[in-house]
Amino acid sequence: MAPGSFGGIVRTFTADELKGCLECHAKWLDGTGGARADLGGANLSGADLGGADLIGANFSGANFSGANLSGAYLSGADLGGANFSGANLSGAYLSGADLGGADLIGANFSGANLRGANFSGANLSGAYLSGTNFSGADLSGANFRRANFRRANFSGANLSGAYLSGANLSGAYLSGAYLIGADLGGADLSGTNLSGADLFGADLSGAKLPEFGIPEGDLTVWKKINGTLVKLLIPEAAKRTASLVGRKCRAEFAKVVLIEGAYEVTSNGCGNGPDTVYRVGEIVRPDSYDDDIRIECSHGIHFFLTRGEAERWSQ
Repeated sequence: MAPGSFGGIVRTFTADELKGCLECHAKWLDGTGGARADLGGANLSGADLGGADLIGANFSGANFSGANLSGAYLSGADLGGANFSGANLSGAYLSGADLGGADLIGANFSGANLRGANFSGANLSGAYLSGTNFSGADLSGANFRRANFRRANFSGANLSGAYLSGANLSGAYLSGAYLIGADLGGADLSGTNLSGADLFGADLSGAKLPEFGIPEGDLTVWKKINGTLVKLLIPEAAKRTASLVGRKCRAEFAKVVLIEGAYEVTSNGCGNGPDTVYRVGEIVRPDSYDDDIRIECSHGIHFFLTRGEAERWSQ
């Protein structure tokens, strides 16, 4: 039997046994013999595995509570259901690793690379994840209550149904992330980049949101309809909404000030209903108005705050 393979029997490793297991795994990785480390269900509580090369190893259900895994290489490893409570994984490489259902309460992942990892159903409440790379990771349904994600990268990550209440996401990058039905109640989202994120059904009650407001009073804005630039005046009395997930805004109604090269143009874009006609000097109204800040494209008269943004808009 290869070192570290114990047929599923839970046991505590001596320093020599753990060293033998790592040496055997290293040979397996090099293709010079050895065997993949199979430490499923093993008790490695408090072990020092800092910088260890454990790529592709099996640690499913293992106990790493309080262990040191800083800078360790765990890409593609099976860590499903493992206990990492209070463990140090700062700077570790876990891209593509399976941590589904793992207990990561209070663990330190600062600066770790978790790109494409599976955290579905994992418990990371109170974990320290500042500067961590979660891009493309599956975090659906995971528990991140009160976790610290300051400046973490979640681009394209799946956080649908995740519990992020009270989490610190200040300065985090959530561009293109899926946050459908996520609980962000009381979370700190100040300075967070949510461009292109999907917040449908997300709970933002009590959350500290990034700055995204629109100036009050009469406001001159721009939009593009079928390639034609249109200058609008949003009257002081008109309700207006900026979105958390993009630069496009919308209003309850607007006055058409200028249509470049024309007197009239017709739009059937999203949110306005079919065949909305814009005529110079007239008030234009949508079929209805939606003030939901979680959605960029919904009912209302869409516009951009600057001419340049409207010009760059691709329909």
